[in-house]
Amino acid sequence: MTTSQTAASGGPLLEVTRPKLVPLHGVPMPDIFVENWKAVEEFQATTGDLLIATYPKAGTTWVQEIVDFILQGGDVERCRRAPINTRMPFLEFNLPGQITSGLESLAAMPSPKVIKTHLPFQLLPKSFLEQKCKIIYCARNAKDNLVSYYHFDLMNRLQPHPGSWEEYFQSYLRGNVSYGLWHDHVKGWWENKDRHSILYLFYEDMKEDPRREILKMARFLGKDLPDAVIAGIVHHTSFQSMKDNPMSNYSNVPASIFDVSASSFMRKGAVGDWKNYFTVAQDEAFEDDYKRRMKGSDLRFRTEL
Repeated sequence: MTTSQTAASGGPLLEVTRPKLVPLHGVPMPDIFVENWKAVEEFQATTGDLLIATYPKAGTTWVQEIVDFILQGGDVERCRRAPINTRMPFLEFNLPGQITSGLESLAAMPSPKVIKTHLPFQLLPKSFLEQKCKIIYCARNAKDNLVSYYHFDLMNRLQPHPGSWEEYFQSYLRGNVSYGLWHDHVKGWWENKDRHSILYLFYEDMKEDPRREILKMARFLGKDLPDAVIAGIVHHTSFQSMKDNPMSNYSNVPASIFDVSASSFMRKGAVGDWKNYFTVAQDEAFEDDYKRRMKGSDLRFRTEL
């Protein structure tokens, strides 16, 4: 990867080559992230750090913004102090020689830190558990997650190209996407939630009753906020508010990385959008595969509200 050309602002325009997937302890990952894996694995969390974990495209940015509003007592200006990816660095993010890595950003921040990751539970750096860090995990139903991830991979040049919808559908079912099988990811965190300080949330619950879920997060974080503040958080973290907010909509990411002509970063934020994409045959294949992979698990999802 090289930096070349000049952006309209006068700064360098990144020239980005889409990465390849390579196995990391059995989990497919972008090769650019794997290059920095040893340092990620050895990351030393400190007591008081908070981790926000999700499978990609499962409400990550939404949870991050809600958490920041809770920690800032609902102060809108404080929550606009910097873009969300600066406020809460992406632990395993790595684009060598181009953009500050997640670890470099974290090293420059005071503790306690709020950190984002998409890592499956088994790849989580051990220090988070050793330091008894609080972790918020959010899971989204597999069908909507698949649709959202497909559009994200169309626009995000730090992901392998998804190919056609049918090709991506098959790749997702095989787990041949960044971070591997959705099924393994959500089950891995679910099965460990009671052994550690993990709050396990569902995207569909957040859409159904955001106030209820925000209160749940506030209690988990030890924050007792007035009703008026909670109401403000509900408003400012609504999908439209966040889509219009340059501090949460990732509009600071260079066009050479996020190609918004292919899709927007914040697209619909809906439950049930999968119905607009799945064919009858795909739905049948998905359900058969889902039953097999989730057999024996008490984890339940809703695919519509």
